[in-house]
Parts: sequence; structure tokens; C-alpha cells
Amino acid sequence: MSFLRVYRRGDDGTLEFREAWHDDDADQFVVNHGTVGHVSTTEATDDVDAAAAEALLAAFAAQCGEDGYAEIPDAEQHRVVAQFALKSQDGTERDRFLERQAVGALSAHLAWRGLGTVEGSEIGGGRLTIFTRCVDANKAVAAVKSCLREATSDFTKLSIAVAGPDAPDAFKLKHAPSGVRSFTL
Repeated sequence: MSFLRVYRRGDDGTLEFREAWHDDDADQFVVNHGTVGHVSTTEATDDVDAAAAEALLAAFAAQCGEDGYAEIPDAEQHRVVAQFALKSQDGTERDRFLERQAVGALSAHLAWRGLGTVEGSEIGGGRLTIFTRCVDANKAVAAVKSCLREATSDFTKLSIAVAGPDAPDAFKLKHAPSGVRSFTL
């Protein structure tokens, strides 16, 4: 699947995004766009084979470049980590279900709002940790809270920390259950 996501700052300072991809299974070329942090608008063209999709993606990239859109490198994005406290050190089958449920919901939630991507997850040390990379830390924290409140039954055990692009390993706690004051990976 070919994919491109680009951003630009609007005249009013809002961050806008455009993305396009070819869905091989459905033979669709999909264009999605909007304001970062808000549900986007999607348009799909059916019956597009791989060769036509590559040409459409090249034209999309050229138009985005002309319109002032550009990719934001990973090194310039924030790392946002969601973490759930678990009842056991190594996790249970229920915890692995929670992981699949949370990762799936969060992947879709962030993507459809142009906020970023889930980069992975792990269970260990009595925690489920989900790693994301996002273009707007404040909007991402709000989106993570909103998404996981709806998608899981363990929201009261959720902590969220953010590390900026200038210090990618210096996480600062942005949301935590009552009594939690620190964050560790």
C-alpha cells in the first residue's frame, strides 16, 4: 500500500493535513484531509489499479507541494505514551485483549484526525504501554484520553506522558490516575 501524509500551517496558525493511499484490497484510491485534531473528510475513487494509483499518488504529492504541504519528519514529532497499570507483572489474556482493543482504537482515532501513528505496544513490568508519534502533543493527549475512555474499561488506570522532539526520552506526565505523580517506561 502506497501512502503519503503531509501538513501545512494555515494563515490562522492551524495545522492542516492531507493524506492519500491506495487500498489494494478494494482497488480504491483514497484522499483524506482536514484540520489536525478534528475528524477528517474522505473521498475515494473506485477501480484504481496499482499502476494508476502510483500516478495518482505522484500527482497528489506534486499538488500538495505546490500548496505548501510537506511531511513532518519523525524527529520533529512528539512521542506520546499511554500506559495502563495491570494487576500482574507479565499480563494476562485479558490484558492482551485490552492491548489489541486499545491499539486498534487508538490507531484509527489518531489517523482519522491527522494526529499521528501508533508505533507499537508492550506488556511488562505490570504495565501495558502504547507508543505513539504525534504532530501536536496537546491535541494528541486529549485525543488519547477521549479515545481510550470510550474504547476500554480500564480508563481509571491510564497515564499519559509526552516527550518533545528536542528531548525524545524526557517524558513529562500529562494525565494520570489520582495519586500517580511520576512516569517511567
